[in-house]
Amino acid sequence: MEWLTGAVDYGVIGLLGILSVLAVAVFIERWMFYRRIQLTEFTDLKALELELTGKLSVVASIASNAPYLGLLGTVLSIMLTFYRIGQNASMDPTRIMTGLALALKATAVGLVVALVAVVLYNSLLRKVKVLMLKWEINHG
Repeated sequence: MEWLTGAVDYGVIGLLGILSVLAVAVFIERWMFYRRIQLTEFTDLKALELELTGKLSVVASIASNAPYLGLLGTVLSIMLTFYRIGQNASMDPTRIMTGLALALKATAVGLVVALVAVVLYNSLLRKVKVLMLKWEINHG
């Protein structure tokens, strides 16, 4: 069961860190793409929408799944804490509380990643809507 400590710290929290970097990278790429897109090159609204919404599902998926990954890390850490209690019945309550408190760090990280990804996704979605409305205004 000791492998769970590494699995939570490096596996779950590490994966959440990677997903956070990925969400920010996709946001930067999309934002730069939106700044240089030429709306006059598109004759069809659906083609424009396809170009604008590309990769948005990545950010949305990160936003919706990060809390669950954090929760998984918390459950694994709590399982490890209970396992340690079972191995040492006379365990110090301070160590138990510390183990449970540290278990919640995965949930906290998951929530932070999700909150950032939701903000990024919403700002990208708003930019897509603005660009599509500009196209519609210019093309009647």
